[in-house]
Amino acid sequence: MPDTEEPELQLPLDEVRIFTEVLNRIRNAYVEPIDDKTLLENAIKGMLAGIDPHSTYLEADDYDLLQESTTGEFGGLGVEVGIEDGFIKVIAPMDDSPADRAGVRAGDLIIKLDDTPAREVTLGDTIDLMRGEPGTDIVLTILREGIGEPFEITVTREIIQARSVRYRVLEPGYAYIRIATFSTDTGDEVKDAVRKLHEENDLKGLVLDLRNNPGGVLQSSVGVVDAFIDDGLIVYTEGRVDSAEMRFEASTEDVSQAVPLVVLINAGSASASEIVAGALQDHQRAIIMGTPSFGKGSVQTVLPLTNERAIKLTTALYFTPSGRSIQARGITPDIMVDRGQVTRIPESLVSYREEDLTGHLENANDDAEFEEEAAVISTVVQDPPEVIVRDYQLNEAVNVLKGLNIIRPRIMAESETRLVEDIEETSAR
Repeated sequence: MPDTEEPELQLPLDEVRIFTEVLNRIRNAYVEPIDDKTLLENAIKGMLAGIDPHSTYLEADDYDLLQESTTGEFGGLGVEVGIEDGFIKVIAPMDDSPADRAGVRAGDLIIKLDDTPAREVTLGDTIDLMRGEPGTDIVLTILREGIGEPFEITVTREIIQARSVRYRVLEPGYAYIRIATFSTDTGDEVKDAVRKLHEENDLKGLVLDLRNNPGGVLQSSVGVVDAFIDDGLIVYTEGRVDSAEMRFEASTEDVSQAVPLVVLINAGSASASEIVAGALQDHQRAIIMGTPSFGKGSVQTVLPLTNERAIKLTTALYFTPSGRSIQARGITPDIMVDRGQVTRIPESLVSYREEDLTGHLENANDDAEFEEEAAVISTVVQDPPEVIVRDYQLNEAVNVLKGLNIIRPRIMAESETRLVEDIEETSAR
């Protein structure tokens, strides 16, 4: 049990004397004067940075950024980006965003932002450069596959209401939900998306894409899992104080209606993404595919100091329903699938089959039965849409869902047959 009593504050006097001595030395000997406020704030930043990578000191500007990350509203371009080979790669422009309307496409490499080469900045710096006052312009220098020379696109910043959830039908019966980040309303958005997909389609399978999702609001990840299960533990946290200990259980409604589910993850899937993947994996509700996730299994709490300052402090570790801590380990997929690209190779035009041979024997089965079987096959095997061809992991996920839909009716039929036989055998006794 955690210690609920406030520990008595006992400062190590020798270390406090050293700290005071260092403060005085910097005051008196540093090449330029530094005020005490700056020195003490830097000391606080260093103290938190030395604990772990996620604890930090929040000043006024940091508060604003934190608000943006949870509400999803900011001035910017409306584009989701990542790092690839030192360049900024566009994962996807948001629908009807400034970047989308200006012609930025998924897969584009940004090699320069205004006059700043992309190789000289971090991903965080890049996001800062793209965000700014609505109405201002930024010039992106783009490299695009199939176009030999770089070209420029001018994008005008706007207030972006970030959509954390996007969804679409990939092909008849199979749909796709992408979660870019976990903001306040993500859980409700996913539930709404699943309901609409069921209402508008004969849904046979669903892909939930959490790749390159850095996480976000813990409660939203719980809401997403709750869309796919109707009972049981989703996640729990453990820390040193009572307030750090939480348990989240599923509600009684499974809005997904138990549709077959594949979850895609990769090394960019962190925190809340790993909560979702781990919970669905433990409940055997989904097949997890892709590559191992990032491994951030800690919970940060914002503790206010003043009206404008706070610290973000790691206060707990979270655990999947089976008790797994993914801290520094991550979620291991059920099926490992690396990134790649699908290349379709059509059959040769000169190829032929038995039915093309002169004088071939006719099929012995009834033609109507053959046509019915062919119609069933055609609903499963068809040319994949272009998005699947470009995305090997997504292509494999859809193939797994199709396989499940082929085998499940057979397993259910066999189970029903065995059940009937058992009942008949019992009655005969």
